[in-house]
Amino acid sequence: MLKSKTFVKKTRAGGVMKIVREHYLRDDIWCGSEACRECKQESTVLQAEACIESNLCPYPHYVVPDTNVVLHQIDVLEDPVIRNVIILQTVLQEVRHRSAPVYKRLKDMIQAKEKLVYTFTNEHHRETYIEREQGESANDRNDRAIRVAVKWYSQHLKADGLKVVLLTDDQGNKEKAEESIDEYVKNLTANPELVDRLALSKDDKAEIISSKVLFPEHLPLSKIQSGIKSGTFLQGTFKASRDNYLEATVFVQGEGEESTEVLIQGLQNLNRAVHQDVVAVQLLPRNQWVLPSSVVLQDDGAAKDDDVDGDEEEKAVISAAEAAGKPTGKIVGIIKRNWRPFCGMLNVSQIKESTRHLFTPADRRIPRIRIETRQASTLVGQRIMVAIDGWPKNSRYPNGHFVRSLGSAGEKGTEEAVLLLEHDVPHQAFSQNVLSFLPKMPWGITPEDMIKRQDLRHLTVCSVDPPGCTDIDDALHCRELENGNLEVGVHIADVSHFIRPGNALDKEAANRGTTVYLCGKRIDMVPELLSSNLCSLRSNVERLAFSCIWEMNHNAEILKTQFTKSVINSKASLTYAEAQMRIDDTNKKDDITESLRGLNKLAKILKRKRIENGALTLSSLEVRFHIDSETHDPIDLQTKELMETNSMVEEFMLLANISVAQKIYDEFPDCALLRKHPAPPPSNYDILLKAAKSKNVEIHTDSAKALADSLDVAKVDGFSYFNTLLRILATRCMMQAVYFCSGMDSDFHHYGLASPIYTHFTSPIRRYADIIVHRLLAVAIGADITYPDLMDKHKQSALCNNLNYRHKMSQYAQRASVAFHTQLFFKSRGILNEEGFVLFVRKNAIIVLIPKFGLEGTVFFDSKDKAGPSLVFDEEIPGVSVAAPDVEPQAKKPKVDR
Repeated sequence: MLKSKTFVKKTRAGGVMKIVREHYLRDDIWCGSEACRECKQESTVLQAEACIESNLCPYPHYVVPDTNVVLHQIDVLEDPVIRNVIILQTVLQEVRHRSAPVYKRLKDMIQAKEKLVYTFTNEHHRETYIEREQGESANDRNDRAIRVAVKWYSQHLKADGLKVVLLTDDQGNKEKAEESIDEYVKNLTANPELVDRLALSKDDKAEIISSKVLFPEHLPLSKIQSGIKSGTFLQGTFKASRDNYLEATVFVQGEGEESTEVLIQGLQNLNRAVHQDVVAVQLLPRNQWVLPSSVVLQDDGAAKDDDVDGDEEEKAVISAAEAAGKPTGKIVGIIKRNWRPFCGMLNVSQIKESTRHLFTPADRRIPRIRIETRQASTLVGQRIMVAIDGWPKNSRYPNGHFVRSLGSAGEKGTEEAVLLLEHDVPHQAFSQNVLSFLPKMPWGITPEDMIKRQDLRHLTVCSVDPPGCTDIDDALHCRELENGNLEVGVHIADVSHFIRPGNALDKEAANRGTTVYLCGKRIDMVPELLSSNLCSLRSNVERLAFSCIWEMNHNAEILKTQFTKSVINSKASLTYAEAQMRIDDTNKKDDITESLRGLNKLAKILKRKRIENGALTLSSLEVRFHIDSETHDPIDLQTKELMETNSMVEEFMLLANISVAQKIYDEFPDCALLRKHPAPPPSNYDILLKAAKSKNVEIHTDSAKALADSLDVAKVDGFSYFNTLLRILATRCMMQAVYFCSGMDSDFHHYGLASPIYTHFTSPIRRYADIIVHRLLAVAIGADITYPDLMDKHKQSALCNNLNYRHKMSQYAQRASVAFHTQLFFKSRGILNEEGFVLFVRKNAIIVLIPKFGLEGTVFFDSKDKAGPSLVFDEEIPGVSVAAPDVEPQAKKPKVDR
């Protein structure tokens, strides 16, 4: 049966276009129940004996959730207890338009066979399709469509002794004798724990909150939009402070790369915004502008649950400066919430038999969340996940619900799960659909593969990597030519040969963006068959590569550059230490060693030239763990030592990246994927300049070269570590390097490398950006064909945003893994005495660095139990001095918060 709708539409040119929409209705769409005797279906999903222990629905039944139940109660629906579920096409379409994350979870639920979820295409069934009535809203039409489909199901399965229950939160539907999701879950007698996973309804929220208004009302979206348009309000991203829970910054994006930072201080002004929310902010009058607080303040979750204490407000706004304050404002409304499930620990209420408790998130930037649970005694000492449901103006904390337990706190598996979830690292196993695009084994190089490839198997190529590396992206060679010049080659794994544009493997790699390296574990961007085998440039096996080959003179000046797809056979897979020993051993004269010596000699010249041009040599502490092979616990910890060979490999990777960047930009000026490092704004250098000034050292920050030169001569007698400390601070002043599309930006400069253009080409096994660059280069040299998305600058720009996000989260996850393993290392070692340095001074604490362990922690001057010494804080230096006490003070151990 065919339904058609005809209407006319005005075109841009002013003409009129007639549009006919055809909608096909069928009567051969089956119900999916194995109990049904009417439908002639080959396979079924829903069980005939659909029983669940329930006081409300003691009979066999299927459940049909409406759109709001799916959107707000997906945590409940995902529970293994809830089975035999019918998802209507109307609901699926509405969820798809309203929430991409929930839609993905719903699709995963449908695909999980054990969940027994059946999708019924009610919009194409002759008896369940309905037309929208005149004056009826789209939402009301969809509600009616859901009710019609449920009624059809009820009649259709009546003879088979099955009922169909519509689960809803909608008041109108409840009045039409449908079941409330809350009542349904609360009456599941065998599974009382499921109640904790219910998101709070409006009625529940009304019960929890006090009558006292604690926060200003949020403005409606219409007022916010007109305020932004008129310039009364600014729109920006809310970033909460890690060090002070009463302070945050709103980043307001201006024209181009310009952005304004608005400081927010005090609970009233923060007004229920949560980290990463998109907010509307109103600037305060200039005489109320303040400076960021110098106090380290953490919410200790005292009993004053629903009261915004006056003292609390005063603690935050302690830095009012009449002369010079930063733009300061208050949150007037929320434009977009960016809530996600948060990992953390439960703080059990002191009130006996209470079911309401505070949850403390692992991320200090997230406020505590009040949840209701009857499992508190079980959840104590466990890492759990909690979702926020809302934050009423009458409540000191947001309200939420328990999602699931991750395991006991402190256990390695649990803490690893927490850091992967908290940093949004995709870590699920690769799906069968993704794996289906891998090459079939045994794999070998075919004559077709050799078309448009150079055979470089005869060259003395070798790789140099950290110990234990199995995903070898790059290999090098150096040989002398007959004309006396040198030929240097950088050979990179040809991952783009195996990952073709647009397939499931490609989409998965694009979403993951990068491989994440944790201590003792690797979360691959591509399946292991590629990362550790077919793409890895291991020794003595033939591998496909993408080669960048230069002809150079002995002063490392490039005379000729060639890019080619190739086949190589690496002659050795060396560690940095092994390569260094070969270079240093004067008795060794073999081809591999001579190649390494040639590379090392040229690398030193290249590095010297880079530094002369203003490239920065910064410092950050990296530690390496020695892991026990059986327990997988850290047994030794040491800071990483860099050798000449580390620098050798780095120099040629940088050179290859710069050469490729120039080539792809010349060929594709509008859609080259490049990487830039913006120069920091002058205010970023404040911490560095103040630290140097404290020791009467002058640092110039006018340019990268001025900074590099002044860091080179910054020395203090008797304080050998001072220069390293300054370089660590200089690293923290830097902006984040980012991927971008050349057609969407005009500033290409890489500040840290002092290079006018740069990209990433040399690590395609572990970075998706490099795969795109390989594809662009392959098209540029005629080795491959293009495709539409590659040449679309808007799609490239959207891809860059995801890659930048994944790269940043990957770095944070790696740091969190190091911090956790450092804690494991110290767990059984008692008190150690080590040299430490004060990095920053705050009004009530100092931040201390212990270089030997790469450990940084906050030492508070006072604790809850004891008052600290009487201190005088100087904001200018910044520094603290101790006022002379009247009485000899007791020796007191400072509190270290790692």
